[in-house]
Amino acid sequence: METHNVEKDILDNQQLIWDLQLNLDLVLNENTQLAKKIDLESLIPFINFIQKSERIFIIATGRSGFAMRSTAMRLMHLGLVVYFVGETTTPAIQKGDLLISASGSGTTATIVRVAEKAILAGAEVVALTTNLSSSLAKLANHVVLIPAAEKEDHGGAKSKQYAGSLFEQFLLLLMDAVFQSLWKLDETPAEELWKRHANLE
Repeated sequence: METHNVEKDILDNQQLIWDLQLNLDLVLNENTQLAKKIDLESLIPFINFIQKSERIFIIATGRSGFAMRSTAMRLMHLGLVVYFVGETTTPAIQKGDLLISASGSGTTATIVRVAEKAILAGAEVVALTTNLSSSLAKLANHVVLIPAAEKEDHGGAKSKQYAGSLFEQFLLLLMDAVFQSLWKLDETPAEELWKRHANLE
């Protein structure tokens, strides 16, 4: 009986390893395919907005929020003045500032309201979304379309992953690519960027 259980455990573990490899391949392949669908020209105005803005404000919620917090950190490393909306020390947005808003559906109420307030204050708004006809996209000065599945798209046509996983993953990858391009334009050595890295850790 004990031998049978050990053999079963080995088979179960082997199956789990196969599943993990298949799922890792799925995640990587979906992101690779999505990267081929991005209109790279749409990123040029986005980069121009970042370069010309006095301060940058970022808004996203949930898992997208975690991805965009990573972006905020990288932009800070470039020496830009960056705030994540909702943090206690985030000041008032004003003319000359940029709001980068990320929402898969483009209908997240909090994000739409923040975009409306930013526009009223005279700031520019860039939207990262899957939905060009959404409220957020219609408000924005510029839209970067990420043609991934929305959270409630359960059909599996655009992604076999759960909910908005592909959008959230690709958001991190895309914004890292934007950072890399900004860094190349900036030409600041990595050693100088590192001096801005958090040292209260």
